[in-house]
Amino acid sequence: MDIGSRVALVTRNALEIVTEEELRELLETKEKPRAYVGYEPSGEIHLGHMMTVNKLMDLQQAGFEVVVLLADVHAYLNEKGDFDQIAEIAEYNKKAFIALGLDESKAKFVLGSSYQLDKDYILDVLKMARITTVNRARRSMDEVSRRKEDPMVSQMIYPLMQALDIAHLGVDLAVGGMDQRKIHMLARENLPRLGYTSPICLHTPILVGLDGQKMSSSKGNYISVRDSAEDVEKKIRKAFCPAKQLEDNPVIQIMQYHVFPRFESVVIERDEKYGGDVEYRSFEELASDYAAGKLHPADLKKAAAKYLNKLLENPRKKLATEVVL
Repeated sequence: MDIGSRVALVTRNALEIVTEEELRELLETKEKPRAYVGYEPSGEIHLGHMMTVNKLMDLQQAGFEVVVLLADVHAYLNEKGDFDQIAEIAEYNKKAFIALGLDESKAKFVLGSSYQLDKDYILDVLKMARITTVNRARRSMDEVSRRKEDPMVSQMIYPLMQALDIAHLGVDLAVGGMDQRKIHMLARENLPRLGYTSPICLHTPILVGLDGQKMSSSKGNYISVRDSAEDVEKKIRKAFCPAKQLEDNPVIQIMQYHVFPRFESVVIERDEKYGGDVEYRSFEELASDYAAGKLHPADLKKAAAKYLNKLLENPRKKLATEVVL
């Protein structure tokens, strides 16, 4: 695969790459570049997690070594449970990512506590604290904190650690949703001041929930990788999906970010009186027809459920007996 093709694969469906010039230089000069995503171990793995797992699979195909950080210490700092609970969930998360298609032979799974409690790492956290203002640390946590209004001191430490993870894991490319951008920019600015290399950063979109609002576990407006085929169909059938609207349309997002990257073409099955079946070989073709009113929301939803269920068939089977706290 040539450099241009690798860049296109790395950046597809990304909102931002900081910077593409640095990415090209990395691919031209390093035989086995390293990329990572950090996940706070959480209960159910859903379509939001699948966004970055899809990107990790793109990166593996583009020749990257992938590191998956199961950030147990971060989860503890962000009040996601005690260490025993978090450890169990982390193991489930690992199994889920592999079941979704991540190549285990090309991925390294790292538990945060395996190195984040070491003397050198803690000393770097203190060094980073000396060059980061409280306001900067708080702004960096705004998108991911559980306590936006009255944050704990632990949540000020969180972004400093996330920046240092990039350095201590030897990462060239940091991947995350747009909610991670402020933390990544903190890393780009401050890591060189501690003698480390500034990372390239790639940001994926944040999916809206099935109700068109922010995706939230408490609202239940998401699709889990373990939802039954019937539940997936039911949830998508009820999903917010205004005719002709592409922006903030969760069903359109499922097609764009989950279905089309994994299938060469998509067939929308329709009765002859509504125009018969239609095949799309790119998301752009489908989006154009939907925006023009040539594709009905009900037909779009039916196809989204069908193809998403194909993607979830393997993880659904492999994770069926897992118990999640």
